[in-house]
Parts: sequence; structure tokens; C-alpha cells
Amino acid sequence: MTSYLDRLFSLGERVAVVTGGSSGIGRAIALAFGRAGASVVLVARRPEPLADTVAELQAAGARAGWVSADLADRVALDRAAKQAEGVFGAPDILVNCAGVNLRPPLAELTAAQWDELIAVNLTAPFLLGQRFGPQMAARGWGRIVNVTSQQAERAFGNSGGYGAAKGGLAALTRSQAEAWAHGGVRCNALCPGFVITPLTAEASADPARVAALAARTMIGRNGLPDDLAGAAVFLAGPASDYLTGQTIRVDGGLSAT
Repeated sequence: MTSYLDRLFSLGERVAVVTGGSSGIGRAIALAFGRAGASVVLVARRPEPLADTVAELQAAGARAGWVSADLADRVALDRAAKQAEGVFGAPDILVNCAGVNLRPPLAELTAAQWDELIAVNLTAPFLLGQRFGPQMAARGWGRIVNVTSQQAERAFGNSGGYGAAKGGLAALTRSQAEAWAHGGVRCNALCPGFVITPLTAEASADPARVAALAARTMIGRNGLPDDLAGAAVFLAGPASDYLTGQTIRVDGGLSAT
């Protein structure tokens, strides 16, 4: 039984780069990958939570390292990609989970804020995909997992720029899938519902709003970062070999209502 499950879900011998891997959903995915056998490199801005997450991975027996970078800065992003490759070698798995959500009303969203939202949430996944996707295809195997949002498909108050960026990321996922499928690279998206993370702290501060959002789901609760872990391991491993260009909605049934 164990060997069968390993053939489906083990990430042993694989190297994964997880952006945004020091907090929230990205952290949960990184920890799951390490426990599934992958060597994991985290990329995010703040050194302290990066180091803390790596320590937890190592305590669980995983190989792990980190790179600090502001992914809104293309020079820093390029440097981070090179450094990430230098930790355990070229990645077999890329997870684009780093995100920023600036929340003024859309009429007050500035061009500078728009640029930052697009840079982190859409341009960084594009550039990292351009770097690592062709390498994966040349080796004959790879996985790209882009973390989108319910806001890619439905409006959410004071979050218009973020939603536009995530909608672009969903479309980019399909284009990446088409580009590299012939080389054994599978590109899919995870679409969370409302998940309690540092990124949603502003919305989560209102108990009435949190309760209303939970009531919109079929399950009757909002998501937690660990709810995304199993789906991410599935998309990163052998079990998803015939799945590409898709968006997997992990949202408690929100999108089906």
C-alpha cells in the first residue's frame, strides 16, 4: 500500500521552489512538500519567517533553504531565481504563491499601486515560469502550480486590482500548460476561497464579515492554509500527470453556489 501511494504522491528526489513560502498558504504548501520528500527552497521578503519555516522543515527531516527577495523588483527577482537554483539545483516544481493585496476602493487605486499588484501577483509568476518552465521541459518533467483566488472570477470589495492580477494568472496558467505540455510539464492553478491568512487580515478583522463569508460556503466555514496542502501535493506529483491547464477550486463549495 505504501509503495502504491508513493508512486502517486511522493515528491522524493524533486526540488521545489515556493514563492511566498514563509507564511499563509505558501508556508502550508512548503511544509507539505517537505514532508512528501521534496527539497524545498522558499522565496519571500522577510528573513525571519523564512528562517523559521526552514527550521520547521528541517526539524521534520526535510532539506530546505531560503532566499529573501522583493518579487516586485525585477532585478531582485532575477537574483533570487539564480540563488534558488544554487541551493539544491534547478527546480522540478515551481509554486507561485507570493502575493500582495492593496485594498483601496477601485476609484482610489493609483497607477503605482496597480503596478505593484501586477508585478508581484502576475509578472513574477510569468518571469519565473519563463526561467524554469523551458528547463523543466528540456529535462522531460516538471510542475508549475499557480495560486490564484476566487477574485479571479468574482468581485470582492476593495480588491479590484488584486482580482485583475489573479484573473491574469489563471489565464497565464493555461498558456503555460499549452507551451510546455509536450515536455512533460504540467501547469495548473489552485484557487482558494476565503482563507484566514496574513494576506486577508484586513477582511478577517471584522467578525460579521468573516461569518458572512463562511455562510456562503457549502461546508460552512472559511478556509485555513492547511486546506490547500493536499491539493498542492497532488498537483506537484505523479498523480496529476494527465492534468494540465486546469484550475482546482479549494473553497468549501463556494464556487458551486
